[in-house]
Amino acid sequence: MAPLAAPGSVAVSCGDGWGSAESGAGPERVKFDGVWRREAGVAQLKMAEAQVPVLLCFASFCRPCAVPLGAGHELLVQKFLALYGGLIGVHRKFVMQQYSAEWGDYIDLPKGFAVSERCKLRLVSLQVPITSLGNLVASSTVFFCCDMQERFRPAIKYFGDIISVGQRLLQGAYILGIPVIVTEQYPKGLGSTVVEIDVTSAKLVVPKTKFSMVVPEVEAALSDIPGIQSVVLFGVETHVCIQQTALDLIGRGLEVHIVADATSSRSMMDRMFALERLARTGIIVTTSEAVLLQLIGDKEHPHFKEIQNLIKASAPESGLLSKV
Repeated sequence: MAPLAAPGSVAVSCGDGWGSAESGAGPERVKFDGVWRREAGVAQLKMAEAQVPVLLCFASFCRPCAVPLGAGHELLVQKFLALYGGLIGVHRKFVMQQYSAEWGDYIDLPKGFAVSERCKLRLVSLQVPITSLGNLVASSTVFFCCDMQERFRPAIKYFGDIISVGQRLLQGAYILGIPVIVTEQYPKGLGSTVVEIDVTSAKLVVPKTKFSMVVPEVEAALSDIPGIQSVVLFGVETHVCIQQTALDLIGRGLEVHIVADATSSRSMMDRMFALERLARTGIIVTTSEAVLLQLIGDKEHPHFKEIQNLIKASAPESGLLSKV
């Protein structure tokens, strides 16, 4: 129930609070939450206090929030940046759109648009980000080595081959100054990373029970590495930990390169269908040599000779070749 207004005033609703306005000559004096304010009218005060629910979408993400009634383009851009700044940062140009029930699709916001009612808005990039083209740049790349552990040795097909290629990849990462993140699945029961793979220079070696590598410790490590856009992912098993890690990473806006000659499973059928599924989602299935040469990009690169020495001997042409 509204509170009783003082004589010569009227009670007005302002958001969640109540105020009173005195009538008389000149602008109305409005008392809101115990404070007298001189306004052009109660309507302006109510508008300033009102919040409108909106759904703000970018890429595959949608988040509900509230903005002031009458919010325009600049305020909405600030809201998008507050919610998705880490993702929007890789785009230089974008357009804002509103969902139209009449057309059943999104339409560009008209000039002078202001939020007047509940609505759904999205920000659309007008420029294809470099990462979506499949480029790899050392300064924006991190390597993920997934669960290459001793107890998997007898069970994983061609495990010796992927150990050899995995070590080659890590050596390349160390040469190029690329951070490496290593996980070990339940090491108490499955053992540590195999001795052939050198993880002493890794940024992080973390035990886990979750199948995906994207555990809190890994997310924290990623947030400490500025400008990361691409992840080079390899290890076991392709259809379990590799697949779930890749899907988690692209859900966070990162581009994923899976190294086919450093990734395997117990079953070649599981491996084959996992790689096919992942490729259809936009994940890049590639090879170790392609990754290393793409990262240097030029014979004049200062580390060309060192990378060349790594790949002089071709990666093993094992049974993995016909099962991609």
